[in-house]
Amino acid sequence: MKVVVGLGNPGREYEGTRHNVGYEVLRELARRFAEGQQVRRRFSGETLDVTIDGTRVLLLSPTTYMNRSGQSVGAVKDFYKLSPEDILVICDDMNLPLGRLRFRARGSAGGHKGLADVIRVLGTEAVPRLRIGIGAPPPGQDAVRFVLSRFMPEEEAVMREAYRRAADGVELWVHQGIQACMNRYNAGDR
Repeated sequence: MKVVVGLGNPGREYEGTRHNVGYEVLRELARRFAEGQQVRRRFSGETLDVTIDGTRVLLLSPTTYMNRSGQSVGAVKDFYKLSPEDILVICDDMNLPLGRLRFRARGSAGGHKGLADVIRVLGTEAVPRLRIGIGAPPPGQDAVRFVLSRFMPEEEAVMREAYRRAADGVELWVHQGIQACMNRYNAGDR
């Protein structure tokens, strides 16, 4: 079994914000693999059970707000007795160009508070992750305000394509693991 976690903040006021790209990738995966399924509320989040080419995959959207995402991820890990390597966390990254994907097998949170909480709760930096570039804040704009802002109309097409490619990357992760994803997506394959 694998778990794909899309980080974001719950509630209408956060829909479509830069910080919620993880939720958007899970929406694309749900469109592909969960047609007609009902979202279940459990593990301090919303879940969908899907099958990707014979592998059971739980799609998890924590509803704890970003800074407490580890609570939800830890509950799933403990319930299913998973290792951190079976969990892929998807989050935004303002240090990457808009729409750029970067897979990593491990590493620090790089300033991302949701990822930092997941690492803290799981007790290891060896948590596979997919970072999606949201671009950098304009000069003088506060980073928090920027990540909670919505994409400009001219950015939306780039992000729709990024969500599609990210979902493709998740499928590759399920089948071939994180190294195959790093080889394919981190070299700038666009």
